[in-house]
Amino acid sequence: MHQHFDRLRLVALNIDGVLLNDTFSPVIGNFITSRGGVYDAATERRILSQPRRVAGGEMARAAGLDITGDEALELYFAERDRYVAEHPVRPNPGAAELIGRIRGLGLQVVCYGGLSKPHFDTHLGQWAHLFDGPGYVCTDSFRPGIKEIAEDVFSLGLDEVLFVDDVARVAEAAKGLGVPFIGHPCSFQRTFMEELSVRHIVDSLDAVDEELLRTLDAEAAAGTVWPADVTL
Repeated sequence: MHQHFDRLRLVALNIDGVLLNDTFSPVIGNFITSRGGVYDAATERRILSQPRRVAGGEMARAAGLDITGDEALELYFAERDRYVAEHPVRPNPGAAELIGRIRGLGLQVVCYGGLSKPHFDTHLGQWAHLFDGPGYVCTDSFRPGIKEIAEDVFSLGLDEVLFVDDVARVAEAAKGLGVPFIGHPCSFQRTFMEELSVRHIVDSLDAVDEELLRTLDAEAAAGTVWPADVTL
């Protein structure tokens, strides 16, 4: 029988870029550069993990298109459909094992992301019974969704929920709220996370093991999830 956790009760796993392979940033980059725009760290920061209406406008601006955000999104998702036809959406290596590991340790687990629930149902539906609460939380209308998932959906304290995400914007919000966080970064996001002094950054889901989870739990219990000298 596993030792209980002192503070953590829930692990919230981002869907795209954590549980599923990243099929968004490659298409965003090509959407912009194929039209003569520049896709760099600053551009990526303005787009990823934003509400769709905001991201669409930023994509149009970066690509030099005189169209609305909604029109840009329509073009983008058509291009993404073509991309995933050749690069299918699939669970990342270790995803199933991570979910099982979290549950086996007695913690709850939930999935979240910016797309609507059918995206979850299509690609992770076979594991839906392994998730707690609503199973999946769409955060498009309240990005990044940390407070809402912790307090509104699960009625937990902010330091009782560990978030695992690939985007630094979520890390920044977690830092401001004192929320436990593990980064699984894509593209330019590792640099941004390092600038934010994210303490725990992993290259694979296998690295989110019992030892790391218990380290985060101890930090949450002690109120030291973020370095004291850089806490916002």
